Amino acid sequence: MNEKLAQWVKESRRIVFFGGAGVSTESGIPDFRSVDGLYNQKYDYPPETILSHDFFMRRTEEFYRFYRDKMLFPGAKPNPAHLKLAEWERQGKLTGVVTQNIDGLHQAAGSKRVYELHGSVLRNYCMRCGRFYDIDFIRNSQGVPKCECGGTIKPDVVLYGESLDNDVVGGACAAIEQADMLIIGGTSLNVYPAAGLIDLYRGNRLVLVNKSATPRDDRADLVIRDPIGQVFGELP
Repeated sequence: MNEKLAQWVKESRRIVFFGGAGVSTESGIPDFRSVDGLYNQKYDYPPETILSHDFFMRRTEEFYRFYRDKMLFPGAKPNPAHLKLAEWERQGKLTGVVTQNIDGLHQAAGSKRVYELHGSVLRNYCMRCGRFYDIDFIRNSQGVPKCECGGTIKPDVVLYGESLDNDVVGGACAAIEQADMLIIGGTSLNVYPAAGLIDLYRGNRLVLVNKSATPRDDRADLVIRDPIGQVFGELP
């Protein structure tokens, strides 16, 4: 167990966690940018192209073939990192989770204050009337899923070429600005504008938990290279 991390957690009262794909890989969800991730597999189009707003609008059926096959993991379960964060929130120590993930595992673990920068696969909405549909509706549909009104249903996720939700970003910014400890885990900090949010933190307990180096390691007060599930699982 990392003694300094454990001590800082004990002393802090406004912890914010900022997480990326590495938080979910230990729950069996592949990281797009890992060695074995989707970006290194063979498709007719690169994932960045398929998961773009333009591709969704132009080739919606092809988008959904990829989306159902590679983006939905309904059997995934929260790992020790998700569970520990939810525990801290119940204890009144953690004020928010800011995540780049779209899998809903933080909520499944019990977290309430979750800022989903890139949306969630659990929510889907009709582009015509706004009615919402759950993940099972998308999984069980064929071709392009349609609403009862005839409109096309779109996942409530931020595709390439789309803007982040202003309310979600505002909440995340406020939480980070007010944090007395910021833990960043499972992210390369290469995806903007999300990665730029950590510049709002002004405290002296910036912790980076990632298996590989990040561009912000030199700014961190503590860098841990172990798997995040292991690190959080060992904390008291």
